[in-house]
Amino acid sequence: MALSSFDIDAPRWDQSTFMGRLKHFFNITDCRTALLPDSRLDEAKALVESCRAGSVPPGTTVEQLHYAKKLYDSAFHPDTGDRMNLIGRMSFQVPGGMAITGFMLQFYRTVPAVVFWQWVNQSFNALVNYTNRNAASPITPKQIGVAYVTATSTALATAVGLNLYTKKAPPLVARWVPFVAVAAANCVNIPMMRQQEILNGIAVTDENGNKLGHSTKAAVKGITQVVVSRITMAAPGMIVLPIIMQRLEKYKFMQRITFLHGPIQVMMVGVFLIFMVPAACSLFPQRCTMAVSKLEPELRDSIRSQYGDSIQRVYFNKGL
Repeated sequence: MALSSFDIDAPRWDQSTFMGRLKHFFNITDCRTALLPDSRLDEAKALVESCRAGSVPPGTTVEQLHYAKKLYDSAFHPDTGDRMNLIGRMSFQVPGGMAITGFMLQFYRTVPAVVFWQWVNQSFNALVNYTNRNAASPITPKQIGVAYVTATSTALATAVGLNLYTKKAPPLVARWVPFVAVAAANCVNIPMMRQQEILNGIAVTDENGNKLGHSTKAAVKGITQVVVSRITMAAPGMIVLPIIMQRLEKYKFMQRITFLHGPIQVMMVGVFLIFMVPAACSLFPQRCTMAVSKLEPELRDSIRSQYGDSIQRVYFNKGL
């Protein structure tokens, strides 16, 4: 095959199946890519753009093109093509998430510790949500601020309230408080950070990428899927790990190394996230779809009047 005709945007794996999406996200959430300098990422972008233009540099191999696309997908926004900030990339979810989640699970007993780590977590989440939004729907600094304050307040109120409420509950119940707070905050943080899409709709296209209009129903579907994915991403580590630690702490050797409990939990969360980040991102297709019949009446009628019954489904980027 001539590399000048190589379709670099064609999925390497079938995106209509969970396993195909899982392979894709294992590829682009590889945390090693977060260590690469911007210059290397820009080189990968240049190679991808050259391939799209049909002018692949002589001597380039298919493997090099695949690796360049991996770096491009991991570091550049699918809507704008701009390089995303490091902390907000999905490839940074494992190192960033393991540190914050590990310490949230370790320091859950006192209110000041709960407040501090929930604030750190929501700051991290807000940046991730903003970075992975659908960039076709701009959001103002004021809306970002309101979303951040609302989500952080929700997380703190949930965590502190449950922390006080579970003082007399079994120890394991108290260990699960951070997860409940994270789940509650995700239900607020993501919709608030992407409120512009809910208010004004998300851009929808036909199968070939031709823009058909904006749909609020499509936005709600996409954002709901992102919320479910994020909660799923956190669930195993934040639900199973407390059970493991609860049992381990009964052993004498663990009681002698209490100063290592935090680092141990950080590393164990990392093991969970290595698998859960790609698995959660794979729950739903990145390119979401919806039947024309389920769109708002105005948009549905507009599509029907222009294209008749030739378009049965619309497509949109749900974000991550």
